[in-house]
Amino acid sequence: METFKANDANRDELIMQQQREIEKEISDSTPLVSDQLPLTCLKAEYNGDDIFTAKIQDLAKRYKYMRRTRPDGNCFFRAFAYSYLEYLTCNSHAYQEFLRLAEGSKDKLIELGFPSFTLEDFHETFMEVVKRVCPKSSAGASEIVQTELHKVFNEQGYSDYVVVYLRLITSGQLQEDANFYQNFIEGSFTIEEFRHQEVEPMYKESDHIHIIALCTALSAGVRVEYLDRGEGGSVKTHDFPEGTDPKVFLIYRPGHYDILYPI
Repeated sequence: METFKANDANRDELIMQQQREIEKEISDSTPLVSDQLPLTCLKAEYNGDDIFTAKIQDLAKRYKYMRRTRPDGNCFFRAFAYSYLEYLTCNSHAYQEFLRLAEGSKDKLIELGFPSFTLEDFHETFMEVVKRVCPKSSAGASEIVQTELHKVFNEQGYSDYVVVYLRLITSGQLQEDANFYQNFIEGSFTIEEFRHQEVEPMYKESDHIHIIALCTALSAGVRVEYLDRGEGGSVKTHDFPEGTDPKVFLIYRPGHYDILYPI
């Protein structure tokens, strides 16, 4: 019996080691956020698959480009942050409103019971990133700011701190409206358990509840295009929260989010 347990433990350790090696390979070979790519690059991934080919053609009627994000469990938060800040770099009024909201978000989280010593560094870095992509009115400045955005989001320290802070904002929104969000949680999780186990930790994948909570907290609309094997030749679209004017456009394939650019 002891021999079997030892063999099981060794096998589990080998599996975990292999998983770590795969994750490291992905990390080393994939940027946190890619350059802008033609949407047609998706066709190569699904070459010969009639269902996906038809849906990519449908998607191409509305979108011309995309950016890939690293598939590390943080893809929704990273894609959202990049895309929304990119929108703000060209919209001064919306940027100023977001800047005020972002500056006040730390105090709001502290009021909800989040420890200030935990928030301080993350909020400071988050605000540094936001201020580094402030819109400029001079000729050619927008392109310079967007280059800065791309640079910052591919620096692991800055990029991950932005993700962490958005996870905390999402957790705070779930706590603030716990009675509402409890209805969307599957299984026997309480809101507190869900926040601490599925929202706040890095590398945890996101679902509808994460998207709704973050978009509500930041007053930002997101449109998600679902590329899957569902029936019909068209891609299903969903706006979060419902009825909002989306400024962020994402493509979802099972377990992963990337950024889209409308035509």
